[in-house]
Amino acid sequence: MATTRVFLLSPAYCSGRRATMLLRPEADFQLARQLGAGTLTLGAAFSFMSGLYFRGKLSYAQAFGRPTASRTSTLIITPTRGLQAPDTRVTAAILREFASGEVDVDDARYRAALERDVRMLSRRVGDDARVVLLGSVATGKYVDILSPLLGGRLCYPASFIGRGDMSRGGLLLRSVEAGTELDYVPIEAGVRPRGKRPPKLGPKPLPRSYEF
Repeated sequence: MATTRVFLLSPAYCSGRRATMLLRPEADFQLARQLGAGTLTLGAAFSFMSGLYFRGKLSYAQAFGRPTASRTSTLIITPTRGLQAPDTRVTAAILREFASGEVDVDDARYRAALERDVRMLSRRVGDDARVVLLGSVATGKYVDILSPLLGGRLCYPASFIGRGDMSRGGLLLRSVEAGTELDYVPIEAGVRPRGKRPPKLGPKPLPRSYEF
C-alpha cells in the first residue's frame, strides 16, 4: 500500500496588483465574475494572484498527492483560516480578510488557525505519512509551526534549494508534464537548507510536430 502523501502549499500574496485587479468592484473578467457569483475556488484565486509559482505548486500537488480515504491530499496554508482545500469557495470578504492577515509566527490569528488544523492533519495521516511543504523554508513562518507538530514526516523538495519562486514554479510544471516526482528531504525547525543556486531551467523543447 502506497504511503500517504499530503502537500501543504504556501499562500499567494493577497495584497498585490493581481489581487487588487480581482477585487475591483467594476472588474468584469471571468474570475472576477466567478468571485461575484460565489463560485470562485481558493485554488483558482491564488493561482491568478501568484501566477506561475502557485499554479506549479497546485498542479504538482494534485498530480502526486496520495490521500487517505476520501480526504484531499492538497491543502493550502492561508493567512487567517489555517489549512483549506483548493476547491473551497471564496468571497471578496474572505480574500480581503486574507489580505489583512500576516503570515508570521508572531501573528496570533495565523498561528492559532494553522496549529489547530495541522494537529488534526497529524492525527489523520498517521505516523508513516509524508507531508511535503511546497513553500519557503528560508524563514520560520511555516517550518517553525509545522515541524513541532509533524516531526520527521515533514519534508521539502531538495531541488527547491537555491531556486527563486519562478524557477520553482517552472520546475514543478515540468515535473507534472514529465510524470516525474521530485526527491524530498526531511526538514526541521531552526534548520535552513542551503545550497548553491542550480542552473537555470533551459528552454522547453518544441512539440514533436514542430521539430525539423
